[in-house]
Amino acid sequence: MIGGLGSGELLLIFAGLLLLFGASKLPELARSMGTSMGEFKKAQKESELSLKDFERSLEDSYSGVENKPDVNKVAANLGIDTKDKTDDQLLSEINVLLQK
Repeated sequence: MIGGLGSGELLLIFAGLLLLFGASKLPELARSMGTSMGEFKKAQKESELSLKDFERSLEDSYSGVENKPDVNKVAANLGIDTKDKTDDQLLSEINVLLQK
């Protein structure tokens, strides 16, 4: 059984293909289908590898983000007003306080 088809169904399909394409074209058709399937599987494998590489690069780029302290919390603990300030502004104020 191939793909849920029994031997009777496969013989009927093969006979229909033989009638449609003839005995001389059938091997050529099978060869081209095999080549196409090989190219498809190769492209599929390449895309899967590319996707895995992309995921790996994302994981590498975000690996340090989880360990990064929250600038707003640090600034608030140091008594710095955090309202409407960017992280860069807060970092510069934190540096000024730490240098005193």
